[in-house]
Amino acid sequence: MWAVTGTRYDDPKLLKKSASELLSEGEDTAGPLEFWNCKTDGEFLIPSAYLIPCMRSDILVLILLLVPLSLAWMNRFNKVIFHAKDGNKYGRMFPSGNILQRVANSWYPCYFRVTDVREVMSTEQPCDLAYEYGDGLLEPDIVLEGFPNPAKHPWPLSDLIVIYVRHAGPGVMVGQAWQEGRILEQVPKKFCGEILMVKDYYTVFETS
Repeated sequence: MWAVTGTRYDDPKLLKKSASELLSEGEDTAGPLEFWNCKTDGEFLIPSAYLIPCMRSDILVLILLLVPLSLAWMNRFNKVIFHAKDGNKYGRMFPSGNILQRVANSWYPCYFRVTDVREVMSTEQPCDLAYEYGDGLLEPDIVLEGFPNPAKHPWPLSDLIVIYVRHAGPGVMVGQAWQEGRILEQVPKKFCGEILMVKDYYTVFETS
């Protein structure tokens, strides 16, 4: 789907189309929250740094087992986009399912900042915007009332994950996640396959 949406950039009329009013270019007024259901193609790429040779084969086997498990909840997740008091747009990624959501609320809120980016850094392919995860430690007054307090991202979001996003149609977007790393010498690597994002028109946020 990422490849298909790339043809949109060749048509000036389609280029102006947006999947979201809140995420539209130049839209700086506060509006309602937007909820999105997201699903990856299930293909996560384990960073080679976690597959280094070691003396004990049992440790390597344990790493190979635990790393995919730690990423499993990202196969299907939700996100919410909101306009903050500082004039910027932010979002929050959280697991699907009530139990996992409670855990995320307590320990891993997973906030990100929405930025206007026009191309994927590693490939120079066009895109419309990016979700930059940073370290997750947003200023407390940025977060909306009823949202969990910001906290430092867990691995792997702590290693400068950026999701590049393309508008695909009304209420539909597609993204690519890249692990760009905090070390200057680190070569950016694709974190997972494509991410399909579909707007949820029915969920209503309730403050706690």
